[in-house]
Amino acid sequence: MAGRLAYLHKSAQCRAVEDLAISWIEAGGVTSPQGFSAGAVYAGVKDYGEVAGRLDVALLSSTVPCQAAGVFTQSRVPGAPVTVSREHLRDGQAQAVVVNSGCANVALGKRGVADARRMASCAGEKLGVAVQDVLVASTGVIGRPLPMPKIEAGLAALTLSDDSAGGAAFARAIMTTDTVPKSRAASATLPDGRVVTVGGSAKGSGMAHPNMATVFCFLTTDAPVSAAVLQPMLKRVADLSLNMVDVDMDTSTSDSMAVLANGLVGGAPVGGDSPEARVLETLLTAVAVELARELARDGEGANTLIEATVEGARSVEDARMAARTIVSSPLIKTMVTGRDPNLGRVMMALGRCGAEVEVERVSIYIFDSCAFRNGEPSEVDYAKLSKAMDVPEVKLRVDLGLGDGRATAWGCDLTADYVRINAEYTT
Repeated sequence: MAGRLAYLHKSAQCRAVEDLAISWIEAGGVTSPQGFSAGAVYAGVKDYGEVAGRLDVALLSSTVPCQAAGVFTQSRVPGAPVTVSREHLRDGQAQAVVVNSGCANVALGKRGVADARRMASCAGEKLGVAVQDVLVASTGVIGRPLPMPKIEAGLAALTLSDDSAGGAAFARAIMTTDTVPKSRAASATLPDGRVVTVGGSAKGSGMAHPNMATVFCFLTTDAPVSAAVLQPMLKRVADLSLNMVDVDMDTSTSDSMAVLANGLVGGAPVGGDSPEARVLETLLTAVAVELARELARDGEGANTLIEATVEGARSVEDARMAARTIVSSPLIKTMVTGRDPNLGRVMMALGRCGAEVEVERVSIYIFDSCAFRNGEPSEVDYAKLSKAMDVPEVKLRVDLGLGDGRATAWGCDLTADYVRINAEYTT
């Protein structure tokens, strides 16, 4: 993690603290910070057949009201839950999140919005929380109505716990085509001595492209922070983590990322450009980056995580564009699938990425092997490089030789299983 914190610091994409000591929590998740509980049930939103242990309706709640922030899909066809959650976050507060998988509640007109509001109302009634303080998220098949009687019955039967089991159940319930749940939690000490914790759960395996939050991610923290500080902080966190993930170049209609901060560690809210705010942002980013890597690693049908780092760019934005183009390229994805070190494909991606590129300055590496130097092929053993690529994680690095901009993006290889999974998705 020290190396990844150094990357965050050097990238200038967030105001990170390079030498921050982060303590990762074993089996941690959204219930790791003080005051948060979660739970889930199988309500039958979608018939999953003989899938053992399947869950599809989940709740996350704080014992006290929270400052909250969210970033959502940029799709012009947003799901009804996105519309409702945006409304509920206008005052910068929330206390709970209700989520279902199996049905996205998208493209259903007034009925979809009414159902999303009903989900929030049912959750609020169960928890004793005002409906406007409940965020809503739905994921799954588009264009099919929610089975509200099943969801209402599921919420009535659901029990919450503040231990790791509650967080684990929440992470499982938000999954769609994911093969594994994704949760992380960590703590760090603020400069004033307070120890704060951040927990998170994410889901996403397909329809994942860097155009806002990319899939679902819910973060919790017991740090005290004002909503005015939290919203721009979350946007920077998203830009550095989930917005640097690509599986298949498709952006979901339901992308949602939210953070709830209940302030139970006590003391004055962190704010502005304070050292405490910088530590909290670094901790949030570290948890979100780990979740982002797991999202890419679990891409539909994927066998290999691709990490692409671009440095030496004229600007951070140029580095971001180049890194995202590399991990989203179908030709680069299949290059990794075939363990084929055809880095001419990386040159192709750089040429169309929109960043400033001077070919004679470009160097490209697979792991630490330089296959292109200053725009020309190097003397390398391609058979050896191919063998080196036969691992669960392939790292590509590009030096544009133009400046100090740096960014990292994550993607996955493209296999025949991706086609199979999506060909069979609704049948």
